[in-house]
Amino acid sequence: MHGSIYFCNQRVGTKDIAGVHLPANVKFQSPTYSAVDRGEAVEPYTTEMMSWIPGGYLPLTECFEIMKVDFNSLQELRGLAAKEPHPLRIPAVKEGLLDAVMVWFVLQLDDEHSLSTSPAEETCWEQAVYPVQALADYWIKPGDRVTMEASCQDCYLRIQSINILHLEHEMEVIHNCTESRDPLSLGNEAELCSALANLQTSRADALQQTCVLEPTEIALLNNIPYHEGFKMAMRRVLSSLAPEKLCQPVDPPCQDTEMNSGSGQSAAAPSTSDPFYVLDVSEGFSLLPVIAGTLGEVKPYSSVEKDQHCVTLDLISEANHFPKETLEFWLRHTEDEAAVLQRPKSDKLWSIIILDVIEPSGLIQQEIMEKAAISRCLLQSGGKIFPQYVLMFGMLVESQTLVEESAVQGTEHTLGLNIAPFINQFQVPIRVFLDLSSLPCIPLSQPVELLRLDLMTPYLNTSSREVKVRICRSGRVTAVPFWFHLCLDDEVRLDTSGEASHWKQAAVVLDNPIRVQVGEELVLSVEHHKSNVSITVKQWARL
Repeated sequence: MHGSIYFCNQRVGTKDIAGVHLPANVKFQSPTYSAVDRGEAVEPYTTEMMSWIPGGYLPLTECFEIMKVDFNSLQELRGLAAKEPHPLRIPAVKEGLLDAVMVWFVLQLDDEHSLSTSPAEETCWEQAVYPVQALADYWIKPGDRVTMEASCQDCYLRIQSINILHLEHEMEVIHNCTESRDPLSLGNEAELCSALANLQTSRADALQQTCVLEPTEIALLNNIPYHEGFKMAMRRVLSSLAPEKLCQPVDPPCQDTEMNSGSGQSAAAPSTSDPFYVLDVSEGFSLLPVIAGTLGEVKPYSSVEKDQHCVTLDLISEANHFPKETLEFWLRHTEDEAAVLQRPKSDKLWSIIILDVIEPSGLIQQEIMEKAAISRCLLQSGGKIFPQYVLMFGMLVESQTLVEESAVQGTEHTLGLNIAPFINQFQVPIRVFLDLSSLPCIPLSQPVELLRLDLMTPYLNTSSREVKVRICRSGRVTAVPFWFHLCLDDEVRLDTSGEASHWKQAAVVLDNPIRVQVGEELVLSVEHHKSNVSITVKQWARL
């Protein structure tokens, strides 16, 4: 097994999100961050097709051997899981951020034949990715050394205790990636200073909260345009309802003010009038209710379910000077999760309801139009659903990669056996979790609008539509990738295919590729039924 270190986004990379400060006592981690001594049987890695990583990756070390296993030795296999972790020390050869350890395998079949899952090979295998988290400093330079321990305990290959030994330090300073230690046993000056600084903080800062988020939730927190767009759109709606209730924009709280967060002071002056009620029913962890709370006299409601997420949002709210009980957790007020769309109070209505319309996989959320219909009945006059409408875009591409990953091709690929007629009965017509920026494909047309879903005025929606698409490059049409623009209003759009997007894209793969020439037109038939979208090529004609 070999590994090299490369760039991967598995951690929150900002401290201020749309004016909301993330306090130092809140730590975000992905599920892959787990220690053997905790007894967790969780996969300590993710998998990625590294050759498709958007923007590529930078190897910071030469490849190195992690472990060698002889599968013909029963004794070696029996003792593999009982072996103590063995240390590795690898010199850095390039400068950059240490984000992950990438691992692949070389399978030696006999003395002459081998298979490699390296990203440099044309292979169907992805590579294993071990994210590096909880370091004080991730920057390394040539001459620095990266230390780690490798083991096969609990039948998982584990890469743990990842540290950086900086060359310029006379005393090697170890930035430990393992779980935080007792402040009394801190081993370096930086950690000691941090502990002393914490003695001056409020009681809330003294409470350390570790919040485990899925990779898509971490990617969402890193999506700054998403949060800035929601803040701008929410401010416009609330301003149109009652401008006097909005507070003036303020700078994010600095470290000094964070230390005094226990005072419970708010940026907005107290008021006896009814606040705006804002409900966020996004899936998973969402910071939008806290952002809404910074806009003035707002009573935000969050629909997060996990206790650790509630505690985290409470700590963030307090660090941003929210009065106690400003943020409400809606599921604590409802006995049935399915009935989350209700009035905030018997005589009140919502000013804003935030719906999760697009899944991280790139598909439309199930029953979204039904949720929108209920939400419209719960809005006050002038209130809005976010997003107000959604535009679906698509284009025609030639991608042999999508073809080969969607169906068995021919008879030669599987040792001459004709298994395609059987296996292809189970093929899925839509591929999800795609990244169009790195997908091997040739665009054959410009992007076109395929569908519009209006959540505020559903009578404008149509269940089916035909769209003409002009061919701008000759080739074979093999797939129709699609993505969405979430229009919070007429000015703020969130592109699910954008560079900062936490969403992936999807594609319909054609059963039979269509050869086309420049200037031809294809007619796509697009249907939307019960949150499912289908795209078929209805006809084409030469000009």
